[in-house]
Amino acid sequence: MEDAYLEYTDETSDDMPGHDSLCREYLRAFMHENALNPIVFPALRRFETETVAMAADMLHGDGNVVGSLTSGGTESILMAIKTYRDRARDLFPHIKSPEMVAPITIHPAFEKAAHYFDVKMIHVPLDSDFKPNMEKYRQAITPQTILLLGSAPQYCHGVVDPIEAIGKLAEERGIPFHVDACFGGFMLPWVEKLGYPVPKFDFRVPAVSSISADVHKYGYGLKGASLVLYRTADIRKYQLFTYSEWPGGLFGSPGMTGTRPGGNIAASWAALKSMGQDGYLELAKRLMDVTGILRDGIRGIPGLAVLGSPHMTAFAIASTDPNLDILVLADAMEEKGWKMERQQLPNSLHCTIMPHHIKVAGKLVEDLRRSTESVRGKKAKAGTAAVYGMVAKIPDKAIVDTFVKQFLSDVYSCK
Repeated sequence: MEDAYLEYTDETSDDMPGHDSLCREYLRAFMHENALNPIVFPALRRFETETVAMAADMLHGDGNVVGSLTSGGTESILMAIKTYRDRARDLFPHIKSPEMVAPITIHPAFEKAAHYFDVKMIHVPLDSDFKPNMEKYRQAITPQTILLLGSAPQYCHGVVDPIEAIGKLAEERGIPFHVDACFGGFMLPWVEKLGYPVPKFDFRVPAVSSISADVHKYGYGLKGASLVLYRTADIRKYQLFTYSEWPGGLFGSPGMTGTRPGGNIAASWAALKSMGQDGYLELAKRLMDVTGILRDGIRGIPGLAVLGSPHMTAFAIASTDPNLDILVLADAMEEKGWKMERQQLPNSLHCTIMPHHIKVAGKLVEDLRRSTESVRGKKAKAGTAAVYGMVAKIPDKAIVDTFVKQFLSDVYSCK
């Protein structure tokens, strides 16, 4: 167990040893504190409010922006959907079957939120540039729509949705607009400062009413930590839960959880303070440099392509050769020790570039080149490629959902 831990930390943390050590110190110092009651632990209240303020400034919010630290991107998203559902119940009680509209690439956490909070998700298809078709987005809005959604960027291909265009629809119809920047919220601002073309996605877009952004991704905080930010407290009030009839006293909670681990809140504050604007900018430059090297190298391999025009340190690799199965390539790369993330519709391989990839970028391209040539013309007979091929042929996705549930049940069984 110790060897596995050391191997993991050697591979993931040696680029930022001082930063990680500081975050761990703050985690340990507050690991037994509970932020459920901010009056009892005023330091945690300060850490949280200052973290919110720093992130709001990074995302061009003003002094009216408020928010909460959460346990991760999914909780941030759940809280946003709960907020807008409750807002609609209060302000528009005639809406009995609320809907929200999003590109098909919206994160599955929104599907989970739709399921939990009984808000119907309406999907918008993509154009060839992997952005939503805006005419179909407009057509998807109905009198039951309580929220519009977009991603910055969407995880699948690293492409920022047309936030300003969606924002115009939100303004025209008077509908709130949430931007999911869980993935890119702590990267895109610095990529823009470096001079790369980044479309406006944050509070500079007047219609954006809230943003989710993960501290534990490119904020370089500890798992799990995320933020959900609202343009005003008048919106955020619908996130809060209160109960005044409990014999144990008055109860109030800002998020899904009761116990809120103080260590994660303290470590998030420490992460932002440790990195600072200069630190985030420097690391963004290094990662964008290596991302460019990787994308150019991949484009130079016959039969491979990068999908769309990614805006930051993430992209998807696809095959342009009918004799090259990208999922078979993934299996071959895993035989060389790489962990490949498979995607569908279309089949592709997702790449998120992190600090520990800087030293191995050249090897990744070379292994892709050699593996591409070794599998060209081969069909999937076993492994993950065969599984994805089988799934693609099943028209009733409810069958696939049932299979995945059974798989998860087996994985988490004690055997």
